[in-house]
Amino acid sequence: MTGFTRIAIVVAASLGAVALASAQDAPKGDTANGKRIYLADGCFTCHGRAGQGGAYNGPAPILAHTALPFDGFKNQLRNPADDMPAFSTAVLSDQDVADIYAFVQTLPGPTAAKDIAILNN
Repeated sequence: MTGFTRIAIVVAASLGAVALASAQDAPKGDTANGKRIYLADGCFTCHGRAGQGGAYNGPAPILAHTALPFDGFKNQLRNPADDMPAFSTAVLSDQDVADIYAFVQTLPGPTAAKDIAILNN
């Protein structure tokens, strides 16, 4: 095994452990309430009803089954990059953020091109 291969394996394992730890560190959220807030507060306007992302006022990231850890997700809501509006604790409580996070984790995410029949003709 080359040095580069060993480094790649260690980095991949570390990233997997971080993602698993981050998912475990997320507070318990109510997916039904998260969906309600996601739709009521207009998150779908930019990120799509299924969290598929979009281009309302520039590219909006895919949120479906996000790999972003909860703390990063919450930080983006509180101190957003680009054109996204900020959602302070006066607007969305930490529990509301946890509920939205739980909801977007349930969304299936994008389908691989090989799994879309019309693209395989």
